[in-house]
Amino acid sequence: MKKQTDNRNILMIAASEYDANLYYATQFIAPDPFIFLQIKGKKYLLMNDLEVDRARKQANVHEVISTSVLAREYKERTGKRPGYVDLVTDFLERKKVRDVAVPGNFALEYADPLRERGFKLERQPDPFFPERVVKSAAEVKAIEKAIRQVEKAFAAAVDVLKKSVIKKGKVYYRGTLVTSEFLKKVVNVSLMENDCIAENTIISCGKHAVDPHDRGTGPIYANQSIIMDIFPRDSGSRYYADFTRTVVKGKASPKLKKMYAAVHEGQEIGFRMIREGVDASQVHAKIHASFEAQGFKTGLINGRMQGFFHGTGHGLGLDIHELPRVGGVKDILKAGHVVTVEPGLYYEGLGGVRLEDVVVVTKTGCRNLTKAARFLEIR
Repeated sequence: MKKQTDNRNILMIAASEYDANLYYATQFIAPDPFIFLQIKGKKYLLMNDLEVDRARKQANVHEVISTSVLAREYKERTGKRPGYVDLVTDFLERKKVRDVAVPGNFALEYADPLRERGFKLERQPDPFFPERVVKSAAEVKAIEKAIRQVEKAFAAAVDVLKKSVIKKGKVYYRGTLVTSEFLKKVVNVSLMENDCIAENTIISCGKHAVDPHDRGTGPIYANQSIIMDIFPRDSGSRYYADFTRTVVKGKASPKLKKMYAAVHEGQEIGFRMIREGVDASQVHAKIHASFEAQGFKTGLINGRMQGFFHGTGHGLGLDIHELPRVGGVKDILKAGHVVTVEPGLYYEGLGGVRLEDVVVVTKTGCRNLTKAARFLEIR
């Protein structure tokens, strides 16, 4: 991982299993909150006895200190049993620090009492660690590894559909009705077998696919679009993959084929435009204009947003959604950014189509980290 050069005084209190900034700073996973302090370039963890030995072996910090030792010392001096805020207060005062930077999600239960005690907390929004945005070669490799596992899971779901038969408009595999839930189980088991953690896998068919984030329920219908959006985290590296394909079991209608071709071309526009120095909002605008020119309008239809009404992409890393954004807001791309390219179209009566690959931005273009083929029909 990249070496950080950050001279801020920093305070974070969170569980690194869920907080990417804290994991990035420490390279240590724990399910319960702990205290991280960076003071004059030196990193400290204040850990409970359950985790202190493991942290000393694994964490990328200068010193790991037992909170029980600190609590005992505090009680001997004051006669009081300390809470988290007392331990932080005592530690900062001994280090002669009154100002600290905290991330945007820093909890009020800690922030308010610290401010009441005279500490200045400077809230800094993401990217809290700016170096997270530009990925190192090792980080790109970790993302690629996760994508390879996603592609295996997608192939497993496609294999089920290939071996399935159509009866009265529904799809059956070995005599059993194929549902969104069944295909998600196929995908998620494959991910688990390849050391990835499945999170809210989307496999939505027909009317469900009109809502981009509908996870999908019920039967898979023949001749209707099936969106498969798979975005697990690698359990080792903690880096995410993000991947979407749209398929049809059977035969797609001419209108659905036209919609798929438009989204496919939208992706290609993204691939051609993305490079260092490009304003990502212009990529999004160009894809949007392409859809409009082909008759795929975006707006409220029957009280529901339809067309292309989400961003073209987003950064990917230790969080599923990171900076930069590839959407309506200006964001200049840099070499080393890893972003998704995922245009989509959604219309009632037709269904939804979305395709998503992950690319790394280079000085001369972009490199697609996704290898899986794009195809619509599965016969």
